[in-house]
Amino acid sequence: MMERVVITGMGAVTPIGNDVPTFWQSLKEGKCGIGPITHVDVTDYKVKLAAEVKDFDVTQYIEKREAKRMDKNCHFAIAAAQQAVDQAGLTPGTFDPLRTGVIYGSGIGGLYITEVEVEKLLTKGPGRVSPLAIPELIPNMAAAYISMRFGFQGENYCPVSACATANHAIGEAMRAIRHGYQDIVLCGGTENGIIPFSLAGFQNMKALHTGDDPAAASIPFDARRSGFVMGEGAGALVLESLSHAKARGATIYGEVAGYGASGDAYHITSPSPTGDAAAAAILGAIHDAGLTPADVDYINAHGTSTPLNEKYETIAIKKAFGEAAKTVHVSSTKSMTGHLLGGAAAVEAIACVMAIREGVIPPTIGYKEPDPDCDLDITPNTALETPVHVAISNSLGFGGHNACVLFKQYADA
Repeated sequence: MMERVVITGMGAVTPIGNDVPTFWQSLKEGKCGIGPITHVDVTDYKVKLAAEVKDFDVTQYIEKREAKRMDKNCHFAIAAAQQAVDQAGLTPGTFDPLRTGVIYGSGIGGLYITEVEVEKLLTKGPGRVSPLAIPELIPNMAAAYISMRFGFQGENYCPVSACATANHAIGEAMRAIRHGYQDIVLCGGTENGIIPFSLAGFQNMKALHTGDDPAAASIPFDARRSGFVMGEGAGALVLESLSHAKARGATIYGEVAGYGASGDAYHITSPSPTGDAAAAAILGAIHDAGLTPADVDYINAHGTSTPLNEKYETIAIKKAFGEAAKTVHVSSTKSMTGHLLGGAAAVEAIACVMAIREGVIPPTIGYKEPDPDCDLDITPNTALETPVHVAISNSLGFGGHNACVLFKQYADA
């Protein structure tokens, strides 16, 4: 018999709030987290805006000396994980360490550390490269630190699939629990992408918005959209078998009921124009949950604010949903958070869970000019109060990686 998988804890560090209550309130209010870049001197850059994490004090979670030995993506990850673990009430004795895992990803890993240490190599010689450079830069280090911090000795690995990373982490965590390999898995994703190298690389491939008006920067589904806005941060979810959660008296915030994944086999950056593989991932998640497209109330779209993404994502949604595409509610919370890359789907999963819990669909802000290629109900500018029983989160990563996770309202039946 397969286990049902529930959510017992959540944590977030985002450009619009450094915990779940603040993040969710900001989403409901349509708060924009985008502003002038302060982390990097962008005098010589075309890109001027990003969605930076604000007022984040890592020493609330990690001793200052230890924090200096980590890339910032690990700072975000540990903070989000600590929040999720605390909310779940996972204290020693409440879980079996060997049946408690970590599946936690990053799209890039410690790219900032790589940038710094390569500069040392080139300007000062090999003897000046830090002996901690490799452990600091490899993408799996966030998962490693989380497991060490909490004593989780079960499955521990790091999916790396660009912008689909965190949805793959959540989906694989669900499968590990559903099929009895683990009782609990902490999952999600993190990213520290607002650094010189990544800004330059994304800018030069013409993926980033280069204007200077935050209100017109990340505008998914709008005809004026011209590129995504780099964000940063992390999200973490504690997934648990229903039987284990009940046995320890945990509070249940929602259920993870479906997961679908696919590959476009098309292009290194562009989604497939047919939308076939992305539609297959969506339908995979819906069918995995034993539901139909008509059962889905809300889609948290990938919605990056790039010219091709929303056009092709709309095609995929229509192929997957058929007639139901005309009535399902859609929004892109990247209009507020920017694009957290490997961390994006983790915070968007939390948005889905909270939408279900409170019956509120967060808006797509900044929307002014309709695009006939994106004729979905995209919840423009203002949150919508309506019952939400089932929500899905779409992620489409560079390289054609598609992942969709379905969340549903928990019912003890």
